[in-house]
Amino acid sequence: MVSAPARLPPDIESEPLAAYFERVRGTTLELAAPLTPEDQVVQTIPEVSPTKWHLAHVTWFFERFCLLAHDSGYRQFDERYHHLFNSYYYTAGDMHRRADRGLLSRPTVEEICKYREHVDTAMLELIERCADDPDFAFLVTLGLNHEQQHQELLLTDIKHVLFVNPLGPAYSPPLTAWPQSAVGEATVPEFVEFEGGQREIGADGQGFRFDNETPRHSVIVADHAIANRLITNGEYRQFIDDGGYRDPAVWLSDGWARIRAEGWNRPLCWSEDMTREFTLRGWQEIDPHSPVCHVSFYEADAFARRAGARLPTEAEWELAAADTDVAGNLLDSANLHPVAGAGATATGSGIDQLWGDVWEWTASSYDAYPGFVPLAGSLGEYNGKFMCNQKVVRGGSCATSSDHIRASYRSFFYPHDRWQFLGFRLARDL
Repeated sequence: MVSAPARLPPDIESEPLAAYFERVRGTTLELAAPLTPEDQVVQTIPEVSPTKWHLAHVTWFFERFCLLAHDSGYRQFDERYHHLFNSYYYTAGDMHRRADRGLLSRPTVEEICKYREHVDTAMLELIERCADDPDFAFLVTLGLNHEQQHQELLLTDIKHVLFVNPLGPAYSPPLTAWPQSAVGEATVPEFVEFEGGQREIGADGQGFRFDNETPRHSVIVADHAIANRLITNGEYRQFIDDGGYRDPAVWLSDGWARIRAEGWNRPLCWSEDMTREFTLRGWQEIDPHSPVCHVSFYEADAFARRAGARLPTEAEWELAAADTDVAGNLLDSANLHPVAGAGATATGSGIDQLWGDVWEWTASSYDAYPGFVPLAGSLGEYNGKFMCNQKVVRGGSCATSSDHIRASYRSFFYPHDRWQFLGFRLARDL
């Protein structure tokens, strides 16, 4: 049995746990609905998992950590699925090799959908009996937040699958026109100044939080300034035209080695002539005013250095976002792509595009907060064991649900990763 802190899910009074469960589980199927069975079995790189694997893995999570732990009468749909759809929980058992997930023609998409139905039926019955148990409610809420993470991965992974297809198929029908910018055409970014001092960051104890957002703690920040918006396609194109990819002076050693070894000379998903980019709505003309995306930490850092700036730290980002509403170009907007100015804040803080569009690279390594204690049991593997060799990203993307993101939310990727919606803004010391 896996133990967990006694924390109730957010807004449990306004949305009963069963309704919350059905809503999130239903959204996953809606996101997969435009895809053919053939689309759902492809794995293009080790980081990308087939859609059907995502559908099964999030179901396995509920089966393993909720049903088998709390329902003595539950009968597994297929015991072999534990090996196939465990991801990285080594204390829960062995698993199929990650890079080989695309080799699984069986179980079929139809069989995985039946697996989901089987688990959902059992889960709803269990929720009816146990919803008032705070430990159980926390486990379900953790599972639903985990599923929302995989909803985003489902979209970013299928985008890569469709991008490498020479036919350039679209996940969703093209828009007749992208939404109009909320702030007009991109102008030269302005830097908003913040006074340094001792501040607090991390989860504030309200509602659900992942363990890596805890504990709330004090940090010292120096006087600094953060750009009021994200870097755009047009600005990044200028970096390319000015020889940014040919200037070793602005690249970290690992980054310089990576771009030379991989032949990088532009963001992932840009055409060779740098006039079009691949989106979930197919190939589109590049909008110079929209946020650049699909760039690695190395590329973001090199751009910042060449601009005489740097990337924000995660503490600087969180402090800038702490008093803003979660409002922007998120999954709920249904754009499925970064849009110029669509992430303007609703608070007048002067910092726009904090939420959605692209996950923002920070200068911070993904490390444990002082006093961090992972969840007990196998769920302690969820975040803590990845606190090495990765960089923190903040703010969510156009594929992130609005009820999933918050100022203290920490996601993380390896510095060379590009297949996610990854972008950046600049910061400076004062």
